[in-house]
Amino acid sequence: MLFKQLFDKESYTYTYLIADPATKEAVLIDPVNTQLAVYLTLLQENDFTLKYSLETHVHADHVTASGQLRQKVGAKTAVSSLCGADSADIQIQDGDVFEFGADESIKVIATPGHTPGSTSFLWRDRVFTGDTLLINGCGRTDFQGGSAEAQYDSITQRLFTLSDDTIVYPGHDYKGRWISNIAQERTSNTRIAGKTKKEFLDIMADLNLPKPKLLDMAVPANLYCGIDEELANQDAEQRLEGSDPKRQTSTMEDLVNQVKQNITEIDLQKAKDIMTNSSVTIIDVREESEFNAGHIDQAVLLPRGVLEFKINSIAELADKSAAIIVYCATGKRSALSANTLQNMGYTNVLSIAGGYEAWKQQV
Repeated sequence: MLFKQLFDKESYTYTYLIADPATKEAVLIDPVNTQLAVYLTLLQENDFTLKYSLETHVHADHVTASGQLRQKVGAKTAVSSLCGADSADIQIQDGDVFEFGADESIKVIATPGHTPGSTSFLWRDRVFTGDTLLINGCGRTDFQGGSAEAQYDSITQRLFTLSDDTIVYPGHDYKGRWISNIAQERTSNTRIAGKTKKEFLDIMADLNLPKPKLLDMAVPANLYCGIDEELANQDAEQRLEGSDPKRQTSTMEDLVNQVKQNITEIDLQKAKDIMTNSSVTIIDVREESEFNAGHIDQAVLLPRGVLEFKINSIAELADKSAAIIVYCATGKRSALSANTLQNMGYTNVLSIAGGYEAWKQQV
């Protein structure tokens, strides 16, 4: 097998290439868009076929290259179903197995905490931990729906139960370190080794880190696998027709339909009645360009891609019991956003069925 650990010096991101020289099938984990030419050269020089582009989570510090790799070499993109990256070919579930090469497999280990959909990948004696477990550290949990409590459980109950000699390959390192192993992190990681959950929560609460400089751009882009939203939607149907029915995959429709069972969706007339007769905050979860092209009066722009970490900037949302109406273009993103808001503790959230497109037709 061929294995390479690649490094992007701008974002301090590690990308991993695993390939079978016999069958020529390859997998990339956490590719970065600025390194696309490097990946394509490696694939071409070795005559590799990239089968999968796997993401440990929706990144906030760089834009993924997975969408471009799909366009250029036909690789299937894969990210956790809990990340909200609906344009990905494969919505990863805990325990999924990605098979490639003659007899190789990568097992999915759900490790939420840094983000709800953070995932680790186990291949042979190596675990690729993304931002969940770093060398002598761990990922932050103060935005994107992060949870320090979930992170503690993911590390101590899932990753630390792997064999001592399992090699840890992190998603980043800022001090020039390349690898570690489970025994070392379990015994000497200063963030979590030997710490009670309360001690860990206190440590994470006191980090006070600045937000990633690419945050506002990277997260929305990565929800569409690093490519333009419109282009991502244009080829969705074609990609779904070619998907493997044997894999545990989920289309955007599947995800939205599942979420709609947990939220309250209202029609246009009901929405107008509430807006006219009640005190309610109207949230537009589309992108800024869509908002600028037209929006409901009094609506506040809060794109779904940045909802979790910009919500505190909206004074009207300080009261989690206050009434909120969310809408998008057609009702899909707003349903997912309503579900996210409910998970964040908001108790009176409504989503407009049909979205702004339906609204325009009745105005």
